[in-house]
Amino acid sequence: MAAVPSGSVPVLVLKEGTGRTTGRDAQRNNILAAKIIAETVKTSLGPRGMDKMLVSSLGDVTITNDGATILKELDVQHPAAKMLVEVAKTQDNEVGDGTTTAAVLAGELLAKAENLLDQNVHPTVIIDGYKKAADKAQEIINNIAIPVNIKDDTLLVNVALTSMSSKGITSAKEHFAKLAVEAVKQVTEEVDGKRKADIDLIKIIKKHGKGLEETELVKGMVIDKEVASSQMPKFVENAKIALLNTKLEIEKTEFDAKINIESPEQMKLFLDEEERMLKEMVEQVSKTGANVLFCEKGIDDLALHFLAKKGILAVKSISSSDMEKLARATGGKIITSLKDLTPDTLGEAKVVEEVKIGDDKLVYVRECKNPKAVTIVIRGGSEHVVDEAERSLHDALCVVRNAIEDGKIVAGGGAPEAEVARRLRKYAPQVGGREQLAIEAFADAVEAIPMTLAENAGLDPIDIMVELRAEHERNASPYYGIDVYTGKVKNMLELNVVEPLRVKQQVIKSATEAANMILKIDDLIAAKGMEKEAKGPKKPEEPPSEF
Repeated sequence: MAAVPSGSVPVLVLKEGTGRTTGRDAQRNNILAAKIIAETVKTSLGPRGMDKMLVSSLGDVTITNDGATILKELDVQHPAAKMLVEVAKTQDNEVGDGTTTAAVLAGELLAKAENLLDQNVHPTVIIDGYKKAADKAQEIINNIAIPVNIKDDTLLVNVALTSMSSKGITSAKEHFAKLAVEAVKQVTEEVDGKRKADIDLIKIIKKHGKGLEETELVKGMVIDKEVASSQMPKFVENAKIALLNTKLEIEKTEFDAKINIESPEQMKLFLDEEERMLKEMVEQVSKTGANVLFCEKGIDDLALHFLAKKGILAVKSISSSDMEKLARATGGKIITSLKDLTPDTLGEAKVVEEVKIGDDKLVYVRECKNPKAVTIVIRGGSEHVVDEAERSLHDALCVVRNAIEDGKIVAGGGAPEAEVARRLRKYAPQVGGREQLAIEAFADAVEAIPMTLAENAGLDPIDIMVELRAEHERNASPYYGIDVYTGKVKNMLELNVVEPLRVKQQVIKSATEAANMILKIDDLIAAKGMEKEAKGPKKPEEPPSEF
């Protein structure tokens, strides 16, 4: 790049070939890229949303309408578009649901900001207005939230059902919702007077075969390994479980050592001694009364033979995360040295058995007393079905966790958005000045959510929005939203369409922050290397657009 003052030699500041876009052009390009991303996921919003088929460069096919998955799979090039993808990822990591909503809202906020920029409103004014509007929106949503009781299973199931109504597992969503509520309640604990549900303690195993209805919750653990020896029992009742983080093998010396054996008798003595040591190890395990052994490390073949003789079911090479979950589920302690193994350190379960699913063998640890870690085994007709079921279940688990931890929910179906928009329009004149325009633009952007729900359901968005606004004005009830199945505006609480408060709060936070960040950029400097990359071979899933 060269700056040329009159009558002088050009001064090179940036590397030759560096691309630079400044001022309104940079803003326009960034806004356009973000809008395209929002448009991509827009049609997948809501119960009547469509699915996307994404094909990777290796030919892997993903069929989903989960916003986070769609944006993750897209190979996005444009830096502003990447920021919107980040929004969806944050939304997914924080609250697990509402990813599509967050991306659509960010895109709408930018589209409305573009109109204000065309009217010569300064970006910083828009950003300040958006911040005020976002703070006010958070306050409004908090006001209209409804408290929820952890014992109210029906309400929690409805929260899970609402989250899954837009996913591709409609046939078995009631079954999945019940499993999600049961699983989250099982791992919920009181910490410092607050409820805490760690959904990482819910292990999910996918096995295709049978149907979605056969998906089950195991009150204990399922280990994706088989029993270590065919001579061992495959079914143990009233299991006493030893959890070992040590090898059941003869330790090799750390340095190279030679053992001189000069006669067959010495060889026999050496082997007998090895055998005796292994026998002693197994004896130590058996002495505690353990009849099941889970080992994080390896087990010697000879040790397996002795364990089988004692009628102990053993599984080896288990991952450390599974070991931790086993400890949480069975109430046992993970032991790092055999000396420390005592009857008190054993875990308990009613049944430990090996189960064959298709070609795979799994070890089920069932019916633990009060497990703080559980497993859900997802079944389904094909791999794609199982994958989509897992994504749906992840969202359901997250929303139930959010509702239990916060103890607050809001109505779904675009009801909170319509109420936020109504109250923001009343609030805008109180702020006054040019910021008023930005707050009104924010209100319009928020309304895009119920509007998109209506569009995706094949309804007339204008008629619906007129009716929705009128209903919110007339009744002063914040619970009226769009029933996409009948095309009418109804009370969402009566239809049991409810969502956790946290999801809505996070949507407003992440969408506003992303939009403000993109609006603040007025200069885009691309290094020379990026140009080359951009001209490289295009990947198959890249749509012919800004990214």
